Amino acid sequence: QVHLVESGGGLVQPGGSLRLSCTASRIFFTIYGMRWYRQALGQERELVAEISTVRWTNYVDSVTGRFTISRDNAKNTVYLQMNSLKPEDTAVYYCNAQHETSGLKYWGQGTQVTVSS
Repeated sequence: QVHLVESGGGLVQPGGSLRLSCTASRIFFTIYGMRWYRQALGQERELVAEISTVRWTNYVDSVTGRFTISRDNAKNTVYLQMNSLKPEDTAVYYCNAQHETSGLKYWGQGTQVTVSS
């Protein structure tokens, strides 16, 4: 059974930083594009950042210049470095793995990020 386990969430003050990690098990990690989504209370889940198998990256406009997605294939892990956090970044952040050809998707359980003073 495939597992995606997120970590690194928590409470941070506005302007602060957090690094989220997502470690995958039981998949051939290098052939999966990896994504971070977030869902704020009462809102739709939105794509925040993605990194392809060849490390092409893309970000939603609201986080461009503040967030950085990266991957370490040797550790089966994808990261989301979040800087200059704002209260509107508060959400549950989900890791997603999508097979590069079949489109098969897996989801993590989510990690809460709260930005508040």
